[in-house]
Amino acid sequence: MKPSFLEKKKVLILGLGREGMATFLFLRRVFPQKVLGLADQLEYQELTPKCKRLIEKDKKIRLYLGKTYLKSLDKYDIVIKSPGIPIHLPEIERAQRLKKITSATEIFFENCLGTIVGITGTKGKSTTTSLIYKILKAAKFKVHLVGNIGRPVLSLFSSFYKKDHIFVYELSSHQLFNLKKSPHIAVLLNIYREHLDYYKSFEEYIKAKENITRWQNPRDYLIFNSKDKIVKEIAKNSKAKKIPIPDVSQIKIKTGLIGKLNPEGVMAAIAVGRIFHLSFKKMEEVIEKFKPLPCRLEFIGQFKGIRFYNDSLSTIPESTIKAIKILEGDVETLILGGFDRNQNFKQLSKEILKSKIKNLILFPTTGKRIWQDILYENRVLTHKGQSQRLPKHFFVENMKEAVKLSFENTSKGKICLLSPASPSFGIFKDYRERGNLFKKWVRRYGASK
Repeated sequence: MKPSFLEKKKVLILGLGREGMATFLFLRRVFPQKVLGLADQLEYQELTPKCKRLIEKDKKIRLYLGKTYLKSLDKYDIVIKSPGIPIHLPEIERAQRLKKITSATEIFFENCLGTIVGITGTKGKSTTTSLIYKILKAAKFKVHLVGNIGRPVLSLFSSFYKKDHIFVYELSSHQLFNLKKSPHIAVLLNIYREHLDYYKSFEEYIKAKENITRWQNPRDYLIFNSKDKIVKEIAKNSKAKKIPIPDVSQIKIKTGLIGKLNPEGVMAAIAVGRIFHLSFKKMEEVIEKFKPLPCRLEFIGQFKGIRFYNDSLSTIPESTIKAIKILEGDVETLILGGFDRNQNFKQLSKEILKSKIKNLILFPTTGKRIWQDILYENRVLTHKGQSQRLPKHFFVENMKEAVKLSFENTSKGKICLLSPASPSFGIFKDYRERGNLFKKWVRRYGASK
């Protein structure tokens, strides 16, 4: 969809978050006099100060806010939808059938003349995206970090038409949904059960992820995790040049904690670098200096003899299992639980029982489910004559209480790990708030006498 196509169309921007406001500024730059619709489920007083300032300065907008915001869709020819707005609301599905719905990602892909490196996966995509960007930047390429972890793509309008620019794009399943163009270089890390409150089924989620390679041609590249059965199956149908992610043990390169945290991501970043003819030595220098991103097994520090790690972005059981294994038996207290997306905690329960974890601090609502699964798995082991000692467990309602219990029950020299295995919604606004509150209370209790 070229920007010129929108000139005579009635355009609505649906969702006034970070990406929605970047879309608004993009369209205002292209069409200074065009009347634009802006819609969001928030009321005016709930919008961000920046959003309010932009709205107040602009006399050529129509606002649709609050509970009835979706009724505005019928008044417009094109709806540019933000990724977080559910796809299966009746009004959205109707607009989709009428081919009204597009996105900032779709507009970017249709207009960008530079090279797009797209990265997706249920876990590890932010770290991988950031590492690829740093490797290319260190090699002096004209590179941009965009998507969830970087700048909104439409804020880089002036760079779209420069063929020597590279855009390293973290792509969520929501951004990939219904996309009709794939990146020149696609990185597909893994696919686990996730976002089942957004999609009708796991199969629909997989189909959205598959769009990262669905529209590639033989001149494109797909870097994929051949150890992931679903990813491997997707790769079979790709027309791109296929590059399986090599095992980290196959290449002598220092990776430190990042190599344990996200080995597939490190090796995927190296594979991207090789496409751009970069030397191992140059890439190794970047990888050695690279630190885990905030909320991704982030070491907060040692307080009162206890080491604290913030892994708030762990929103699925698989990533919590990985974190426990990486910390190699030193985790004594584990903080778990959050929003319920009907995930399976069976393997996590088994991992906890065979670990040296002595304390579980459990948030609603999945905290109770996790504890029940642990009790069930222990009964199974008892029946087999292999029963394990159950950890102590505490149900809590806020982070202050969770951290207080951590200090009271964790031995000096051991680790307290926040790795919830569940999304943050409910008690917390998002994973960042959850992680920041954890850090706040750890430092506060750690400084007290």
